[in-house]
Amino acid sequence: MKHVKHVQTGASHALELDPALSNISLPDAVGRNERGIFHLVLCTMDKMRVAVIGAGVVGLSTAVCIAESIPDCSVTVIAEKFSPYTTSDVAAGILSPHFSRETPIERQKRWFDDTFAHIFSIAQSEEASEIGVQFLSGWEIFKEAPIEPIPYWSDSVLAFRMMNNSELKRFPQATFGWTYTTLLCECTSYLPWLEKRLKNAGGQLQTGKITGFWELHGKYEIIVNCSGIGARALTGDMNVYPVRGQIHKVHAPWLKHFVRVGDGTSYIYPGISSVTLGGTRQKDDWRMSVDPSDSEAIFKACCALEPSLQRARKLFEGVGLRPVRAVLRLEKEKLEGEGSHMYLVHNYGHGGTGVTFHWGTAKEAAQLVQECVTEIRCRPVRPKPKL
Repeated sequence: MKHVKHVQTGASHALELDPALSNISLPDAVGRNERGIFHLVLCTMDKMRVAVIGAGVVGLSTAVCIAESIPDCSVTVIAEKFSPYTTSDVAAGILSPHFSRETPIERQKRWFDDTFAHIFSIAQSEEASEIGVQFLSGWEIFKEAPIEPIPYWSDSVLAFRMMNNSELKRFPQATFGWTYTTLLCECTSYLPWLEKRLKNAGGQLQTGKITGFWELHGKYEIIVNCSGIGARALTGDMNVYPVRGQIHKVHAPWLKHFVRVGDGTSYIYPGISSVTLGGTRQKDDWRMSVDPSDSEAIFKACCALEPSLQRARKLFEGVGLRPVRAVLRLEKEKLEGEGSHMYLVHNYGHGGTGVTFHWGTAKEAAQLVQECVTEIRCRPVRPKPKL
């Protein structure tokens, strides 16, 4: 071993090899610097501290995927608000993709398929009603046939087909439609379940407002940004903007099927304990208060689709700001500061597909976190320069 020098850094160890051994075959974990000195990669198994910013459906699902898939990870979710006070709690919770021209279809389909499979497994369990998950069948109708009459997700949902003429008679305002069975995930029940699942995996919840990533420097090795519309201020990303959504919750237990107008301007989604009526899609509108004129318009439009709603009892009205971005941001970034750096993973900009894509994007974000963990834990040993 005369050609090998032992190097110790903290609790980690590595070996430097003399240049005389330059003709031997070495494993991938060994590198050579510009002076020809071989060195092993320095690997540390210290517990990795991860902070997830945001406690909506995207943030909590991402935290769960990280905590359950990456060994020796300590995950903390930091948010100003937790359920039932998040944007996700206002969402109808239907798994229904909205096509994005800027995002590759195969990526959208993977996110949806992963989410559908996850929620499907819950729907098949005895805990489904407690978690807020159920199968839901219904109709999606159009005034005119869409450019793509068969959507990319048609083979992901159950029993998808185009509506026949007899079915279309039910909706005089429509000339084309789809019927299918999908899944509904009520976040007022689902988010507390995710919180419990995270805690069971060793994760923690912390109330607080983060105004800059460097606030967390030294406390966490990796930051995961799931801040939704908050990402606009947190990252300075002006490509994310609010689309205001206002909804009604009503008591109408006789309704068993959903109805959605294709452009999302009106929808009726029966849930486990109430029916969600919507909605509005008001771009760059930051208002969080209920607008009476919107309330009237929503109810009138939904009653045109389902006249029996005239007898429904109103339970609740709510407003949420969809964090819309032309392309959902799901990537890692290394922030450089004065003599230091931070590892970030961004997962925001879901718009109206937060529930629809949440588990798929959470899995992908967890993979990006794993890449950061590997980079942090396995660093090249830098040989000291010879004077």
